[in-house]
Amino acid sequence: MEPISYEQFKTMFASSHRAWHLEMRDVYRVEAEDLPFAKWLKGEHDDFKWFQEWLDHIREMTREGVKIERLRIVTEPHTDYIRWEASLSPRNIEAGEEIRYLTRQAVADIPLPAEDCWLFDDDRLVLSLFKPDGRSGGFAVEGDPALVDQYRRVRDLTWSRATPYEFYTTE
Repeated sequence: MEPISYEQFKTMFASSHRAWHLEMRDVYRVEAEDLPFAKWLKGEHDDFKWFQEWLDHIREMTREGVKIERLRIVTEPHTDYIRWEASLSPRNIEAGEEIRYLTRQAVADIPLPAEDCWLFDDDRLVLSLFKPDGRSGGFAVEGDPALVDQYRRVRDLTWSRATPYEFYTTE
């Protein structure tokens, strides 16, 4: 496993045709999201400036022809964090992402990997790492062929089962 910077991670999109993101946590503790999530919990207004850089990146990559997919495996009932993520999803979709959901029950027969990931095309795996306290731990390229194959199998088994955002409710 080779740690990479956020900027190195972002450059991987440009040389890809497909970028598939697997999210398996019911709560994330990403520092940049602390204040916006707290505002959402209180029903306060958010200007989404904190989110704009990511959305601009997605717009640029999808204009260049990269297909960007995000699969969220979630527990029901949903956590506040999952409901908040769902409230943000229309912005991701407008920028070009395709987002789908699967419940944990629906993947009980699939041996899920330990970490969230980004799988670029069929052969480049980037793990999303987390610290013990749940904070973001950055990204790492994983070159183990068996692990890459496991994530590819999980992608192929889950994506077709998943419900597109517009048909999935988190209420």
